[in-house]
Amino acid sequence: MSGTSLDGIDLAEINFTLQEKKTWDFKILNTETVSYPKNWKISLQNALSCSKREIAKLNTQYTCFLASVISKFIKKNQIVNLTAVCSHGHTVWHQPQQGFTFQIGNLPELANLIKQKVVCDFRLQDVELGGNGAPLVPIGDRLLFYDYDYCLNLGGFANISFEENNNSLFSKRIAYDVCPVNIVLNFLAEKMGYEYDHNGHFAEHGRVSKKVLIELNNLPFFSLSPPKSLGMEWVKKNVLPILEQSNISIKDQLSTFTEHVAIQLSKQLKENSKVLVTGGGAFNNYLLKRISFYKSTNLIIPSNTMVEFKEALIFGFLGVLRLRGENNCLSSVTGAKKDHSSGLIFKIN
Repeated sequence: MSGTSLDGIDLAEINFTLQEKKTWDFKILNTETVSYPKNWKISLQNALSCSKREIAKLNTQYTCFLASVISKFIKKNQIVNLTAVCSHGHTVWHQPQQGFTFQIGNLPELANLIKQKVVCDFRLQDVELGGNGAPLVPIGDRLLFYDYDYCLNLGGFANISFEENNNSLFSKRIAYDVCPVNIVLNFLAEKMGYEYDHNGHFAEHGRVSKKVLIELNNLPFFSLSPPKSLGMEWVKKNVLPILEQSNISIKDQLSTFTEHVAIQLSKQLKENSKVLVTGGGAFNNYLLKRISFYKSTNLIIPSNTMVEFKEALIFGFLGVLRLRGENNCLSSVTGAKKDHSSGLIFKIN
């Protein structure tokens, strides 16, 4: 799994078991995050503005790079008898409204390079069926984390999932992207010479600009009904110009944007609800404090392994469901014409 925040490539070896009552159990056996070398981080950051020819070249190079990372993980952990490697790739373009989404690293050569069956490219079919191609994690939330009222992921973007009309015949999973988080916070922190704002320290000691906060909260996306999803293109077009034209310090931008995120997230949650919080933002104590300021909820932070590898876990699960021919994309979540089983399967030639 490689997310938009460019923290690195998350790898996890997972054993899934289908229980007698048709409920799923899982065990995370090994995990690792491989940070991107500087040259790769720059290449991925600049990919949005690449030509089609440059993207094709980058796709081939990234597939080879990904194969090397995966192979080293398999060898290091002496993993044998793998059912499949389930890979998300890295999103370069995501504009479902225009009918396309594109993740690099999903070429058929990946299977031959790592000598394993591969399940990948989970988003494309959903967009072809009129969906947003995101979020895809909610099927895993429903089947693996059903004890929580909400599953909240604070990654490059914040996304949330929950059951509407829970415990009734009409129950359906609802999920959507809420707002950008680390993709903006990390971008601002890097301007100060840091990879990220540790524990939200700079944000906590900055000042909130009411003017900028109002501008951010008034962006039309936040009044749209789900299903809805966000991409880097939207951030560059809508969020960054507001911050860059604000004439406030980077520290104040961090503080203001954190407040904006807390407000948007708190609007999604009911009082006294049980919320599973994962993703890098779960380590941002100041952000969590501001969410709790606006809404009294029970924010549950699981083990570090679960915080960091829940998305990798669920993309593995999406691959399991795809191999079984079972639905892994929910139309109630993505807006597609129907529930469906998505993902390409590549076998070793």
